[in-house]
Amino acid sequence: MEAFLLGFVVLCAGGYAFINGFHDVSNSVATSVRTHALTPTIAVVLASVFNLTGALVSTSLALVLADRFVELPQGTPGLGILIAGLLAACGWGLWTWWRRMPSSSTHALVGGIIGSGAASTLVGGPNIAESYQVLAQQIILPLLLSPIVAFGLAYLLVFPTTWLMRYSSPRRGDAGNRIAQAVFTSAFSLGHGIQDGQRTMAVIVLALVAGGYSVEGGIPVWVQVFAGVALAVGSLFGGWRISHTLGSRLVRVDPLRGMSATAVSSSMLFMGALWLQIPLSSTQTMTSAIVGAGANQRFSTVRFIPLREILVTWLTTAPATAVLGGILFLALSPLL
Repeated sequence: MEAFLLGFVVLCAGGYAFINGFHDVSNSVATSVRTHALTPTIAVVLASVFNLTGALVSTSLALVLADRFVELPQGTPGLGILIAGLLAACGWGLWTWWRRMPSSSTHALVGGIIGSGAASTLVGGPNIAESYQVLAQQIILPLLLSPIVAFGLAYLLVFPTTWLMRYSSPRRGDAGNRIAQAVFTSAFSLGHGIQDGQRTMAVIVLALVAGGYSVEGGIPVWVQVFAGVALAVGSLFGGWRISHTLGSRLVRVDPLRGMSATAVSSSMLFMGALWLQIPLSSTQTMTSAIVGAGANQRFSTVRFIPLREILVTWLTTAPATAVLGGILFLALSPLL
């Protein structure tokens, strides 16, 4: 039974990575396609390639997350907690995709694991209460602060960018911004692969440890390749439902502000993964950067009804997946 559950966790982790890529490819390509910096086909292919590259270039964040993320109990209870948390995150990702709402897959995963861990305690199983403080300090707090930082940086970046282009004609300026935006779009996809690919790796490593396998030599190569390929394939087959929300419904984006948003969000993903070694939501950073850059215009173009819907989705992600994760664990508990 333990070997079966371990294999099922790996399968669920692959599904989580696939849905993550499927869901989040819109973040990478929305502004560049909206401003005609890239064609839709080229944008999606670039996003897929750089997501795979990002997952393969580094494992430092995965090692940190595997060490700090959660203290799982050994054996089938720990594997059950992961299964319920992953299934809850996958379900939330599909539902928000259907609703055209950008949401954080990391918040969904954290909420699902917290809920399933709490349900484990309710049925008399081992608990992960000691991990809650680490989850709050190392994961939840950065995720909550990153949208505010992204909004402020994107808003401020519009000022020097506009000043540098004061002598350029609109046609020439837009052409230069589109080129820069294409570069930053690729960089954002690379940062997304580094961030989100390593979260999947961390979950698989936690499952291996709970199953009694040793991973003292670091992240196994097959785990890294598996996570990267699942993320890249999901990106390649990603839908366009959320792109419409980010590129058209939320705010009016021109090449200058699209470039500013992608520059800020890609830089934050790299800093979070490689320097600070903290998880950041690509969805929240890109969405907040788009709103921040779009708000810095003479006439505000931010549409507050879609923005309110997105904020409600963000605030309800963790509680909703916690409830769903708890229900799923209770359903699985007779098998553990």
